[in-house]
Amino acid sequence: MASVTFQNVNKIYANGFAAIKNLCLDIKDGEFLVFVGPSGCGKSTALRMLAGLEDISSGTLRIGDRIANDRTPQQRNIAMVFQNYALYPHMTVRQNLEFPLRMLGLSKGEIQNKVIAAAQQLGLEALLDRKPKQLSGGQRQRVAMGRAIVRDPSVFLMDEPLSNLDAKMRTQIRTEIAELQRRLGTTMVYVTHDQVEAMTMGDRVAVMLKGELQQIAAPQDLYDRPANVFVAGFMGSPAMNIFQTQLHQLESGSFAIDFGPQTLTLDPATVDRYQQLGRYRNQTIFAGLRPEAFYLARADTPAEECLEIDIKTVEALGHEAIVYAESPFNTIQTEDSALGATGSSDKPSHLIVRLPSSPEIRNSSKLYLGADKTKLHLFAATGAAIE
Repeated sequence: MASVTFQNVNKIYANGFAAIKNLCLDIKDGEFLVFVGPSGCGKSTALRMLAGLEDISSGTLRIGDRIANDRTPQQRNIAMVFQNYALYPHMTVRQNLEFPLRMLGLSKGEIQNKVIAAAQQLGLEALLDRKPKQLSGGQRQRVAMGRAIVRDPSVFLMDEPLSNLDAKMRTQIRTEIAELQRRLGTTMVYVTHDQVEAMTMGDRVAVMLKGELQQIAAPQDLYDRPANVFVAGFMGSPAMNIFQTQLHQLESGSFAIDFGPQTLTLDPATVDRYQQLGRYRNQTIFAGLRPEAFYLARADTPAEECLEIDIKTVEALGHEAIVYAESPFNTIQTEDSALGATGSSDKPSHLIVRLPSSPEIRNSSKLYLGADKTKLHLFAATGAAIE
């Protein structure tokens, strides 16, 4: 096992494009860290630099206590699992597992013991004499994982290994990968664009955008305390509703925000949570509410805090319904508003609401909603979370 440290690491290509900008990150020994972000955010580039497949333009990369910038991939004792499996089609499963061990010059006895142990861990014993074309996608991915395991690497790297699998198989394999990492205790760095994978697998999650690290934290901390509007909108499915609003201080001393055509008075717990709120009075800020923060208005819901919405589409999921409605807010696109680039979107504005299933929730009908104010997230005009 080994720790990994990125210290002010940059990757700038010959045409001047900066794929990674000043990446500073410590990955603990035995940790499962997930890089997540949209396409082109730099997550795979960071992984390839760690593997030695991309040169580092500047900065320092350490694996364990050794600087790895100039070390070859073979010298780093790293095993990588790719999206396309990268199995040898003319070899059996057994031969695919044996191949990296032969390259290391191990004896036949050592090779056999390691192959059998890996096959047992991954449920491949009955498949050892088959070739890759005779395997399902999930079985091929297990073989690719087995080929990494037999090497006893210091660090496992996985580059979107589940992208080619169907939804049911992805769920099964990601559970197996998480269990395997806990059992082996090996440092694992995993790259994905799927925030559900990131939330369910990683000890910590590093969120990337345009080559920059936006936030690194435990999955629940990212969800509960996002550092900026991009992280808030990216982590969670369906996405958080983020809208532009104005912060007011009432004569009573309470704070309130514009809430579509209504005014929403902030509860004391929210004001306590954002102790710097007074600095933003009478300013434009961003507010966010996750879909589950809304509820069907009750008799005790104040009329001034009740939203009337027109349902456009309903996704009926049995136990719950995801409602898409015309938004009464000036919503924003979070990918373009992280730390500085704010503004409303040219795309149609939708409010997304998660509700328990009910006969009154149907297409083209009206709903009256209240919002749990304790679940409100507030951000400055720069996009950064208010302290």
